[in-house]
Amino acid sequence: MRLACLTLALSLWISPATAFEPEDFLRIEGTGDRVLRILSTADLDVFTPYLEAFHRANPTLDLEYTVASSADLHREISSGAVYDVAISSAMDLQFQLANDGLTQRYRSPMTQSLPDWATWRDVIFAFTTEPAVVLVSTEYFEGLSIPQSRQDLIEVLRDNPARFAGSIGTYDVRDSGLGYLFATQEARATDAYWRLSEVMGRLNPTLYCCSSQMIEDVMSGKLALAYNVLGSYVAERLADQSEGRVQILRMTDFSNVILRTALIPSTAQNPNDAGAFIDALLSIALRDGADGWPLPPLNDASPAASSAGFGPIRIGPALMVYLDPLNRRNFLAEWENAIVQQ
Repeated sequence: MRLACLTLALSLWISPATAFEPEDFLRIEGTGDRVLRILSTADLDVFTPYLEAFHRANPTLDLEYTVASSADLHREISSGAVYDVAISSAMDLQFQLANDGLTQRYRSPMTQSLPDWATWRDVIFAFTTEPAVVLVSTEYFEGLSIPQSRQDLIEVLRDNPARFAGSIGTYDVRDSGLGYLFATQEARATDAYWRLSEVMGRLNPTLYCCSSQMIEDVMSGKLALAYNVLGSYVAERLADQSEGRVQILRMTDFSNVILRTALIPSTAQNPNDAGAFIDALLSIALRDGADGWPLPPLNDASPAASSAGFGPIRIGPALMVYLDPLNRRNFLAEWENAIVQQ
């Protein structure tokens, strides 16, 4: 097993209280004296258009946008760090913040227009539906059938160990909040998850903290496939690439679909502008059709898709099941037995 995020993993293991180091930061200066501080897991590549659009409509406002991992975001908000908006793809960690009373309520005509499955008690607001996909290098799969389901993927990896050894990427769910959410939800939904994990574990997988790093390594030819990366990040990364080098797969047997959510932390010093920012996100989220925004709208999901196993993970108390310390410890032990086969 190789670690793509060795420095991060070691720092978290050695000293959980280590000072927070942002992954990226953007400041857009306004003409006034108000500042809106946003902590988010969304990369600048996909989120800058939303910030610029909001700033055009609110030019007096300073925007400070800090990018963090979902685990770091949760730790920062839990420890009382001062931000006005927290945006994360790790729905379970967002729900835990709300359940622990670390959020402020916000209600507006825009939030009330959200479907029931996209909000929780006026504190959590979803503004995208994003599937987890598999990104594969077509070069590695030359002469082989491209898998369409987890069973197909299990068979092709099991039958070709020499070709795929050391070339599989997936999340280190011990450190990645989004990876842990994907893994626990998938384990609940399909028995194939554990069989696939064991097969990947025998191939010496590289473990990652983030989708963007996995995607980059598939694009560069370092990896044959990246498992469960965010579809929106893949689409953005491939927008300027020639076709044929990689292929996006959405498994036909089951698909994780996360809701990227926003909330206002209890420590927010500018809740009014935070509410306006959330309304701006929701006005885009509720649009009809794809009109050039990087992240997919909420209406990419439907109740029919959800009942078939392809709809969004629901916001609610069920998200807390695997955050229980005992359940988490048991899940991680089983995951390590499957993936970390040393």
